[in-house]
Amino acid sequence: PRLGEWLASAEAPDEGGAAQLRLLRHDHERALRVPGDLATALARLTSHAQGVWAEARAADDFAAFAPVLRDVLRLKREEGAALAAGSDPYEALLDGFEPGARADDLQAMFDEMRPALVALRQRALEAPERAPLCGDFDADGQMRLARELAERFGYDFSRGRIDKAVHPFSSGGGDDARITTRISAEDPFNCLYSTIHEVGHACYEQGIDKAWHLSPVGHGVSMGVHESQSRIYENQLGRSRAFCHFLYGRMRDIFGDIGVADEDSFYATVNRLHRGHIRTEADEVQYNLHVMLRFDLERALIAGDLQVDDLEAAWNDRFATDFGYPVGRASEGVLQDVHWSVGLFGYFPTYSLGNLYAGCLHEAMRAELPGLDGDLAKGDPGAATGWLRENVQRHGGLRTPRETIARACGGKAPGAGPLLDYLEDKFGALYPA
Repeated sequence: PRLGEWLASAEAPDEGGAAQLRLLRHDHERALRVPGDLATALARLTSHAQGVWAEARAADDFAAFAPVLRDVLRLKREEGAALAAGSDPYEALLDGFEPGARADDLQAMFDEMRPALVALRQRALEAPERAPLCGDFDADGQMRLARELAERFGYDFSRGRIDKAVHPFSSGGGDDARITTRISAEDPFNCLYSTIHEVGHACYEQGIDKAWHLSPVGHGVSMGVHESQSRIYENQLGRSRAFCHFLYGRMRDIFGDIGVADEDSFYATVNRLHRGHIRTEADEVQYNLHVMLRFDLERALIAGDLQVDDLEAAWNDRFATDFGYPVGRASEGVLQDVHWSVGLFGYFPTYSLGNLYAGCLHEAMRAELPGLDGDLAKGDPGAATGWLRENVQRHGGLRTPRETIARACGGKAPGAGPLLDYLEDKFGALYPA
């Protein structure tokens, strides 16, 4: 209670102080709205539900997970209603990951993107599928190249480290921002691009002005803006034609013959569209279709328009519509993600929002850095990462998520257009009609 009194009477001396108070008040108000017994019940249940999900996923048995998911959903509906205080419960849950986001605005942007992505996916998958790499991709070589790429993209090893994990992630901030990657003997891209992706997250944290360290402003402002950094590092920069020309040479230096004839063939292999059910393994075009499916289903679940007993069938029907082929088993469909078992309703749309933000930032960056491809072809993304550090990263939570992106883009509000244009230009050339 005293904290609430202090926040109510506090005054901001400057922009930084106003941001500190905005973030503190946001979190304090959300915490007050959720009854303590509900928070306790959610923590206890989701800890249990994650184990049930893991066992059900291993057995491809959604029916074994459904009862505990019903319980999680019931409590999340209660939490959403408590947070919403009469407004949209799903939007209130979303606000915990992307403050200020409006579910209807996201729905409109995603509805704009979906037909174009489905059409591009269909055109690409009608073309002959490109073969993946082949060669001897030893673990030491992958980790050596991963560390080199991390350094090239600006990761400061004096304030972080890379380790191996089953699922790559970034953790910490300020002077201790660590990342993990994973090794796949058959697919070195899994290691290399996971590393670049996590470096994007870590460089956001490392790039925040040191004056904000150990304060509410001293971390990324939202999950969507955080994801914009990882996705633009990985995709618009790391998978660009220019950088792929450089990476082709480095991979041949380390691994020898990789089964690809030249730089342009390597670029096409890096960016090949392929059939698959798993969100985390999807290409740039199909990734957002995975997220939109989850956004629509979880929004319907929270609203009560979709029941848990009907969830698997709804998932499979939507997947067949958007991707053009069926789901074979539950671990490739409704059970593939841990999010719902641990109560992360409202988290999924931030993945696509990050891609959308990345499209806007890339458009603005290219306008200011006309010589960027020349640098990328030499393996030097420094001009791009420096632009992102100056225009996005150093500000941390100083501004709201939308304001952060809009200011970086010269005042232009974020929208789906730049991302759709980028995807059409890139994949339209790779897969001409």
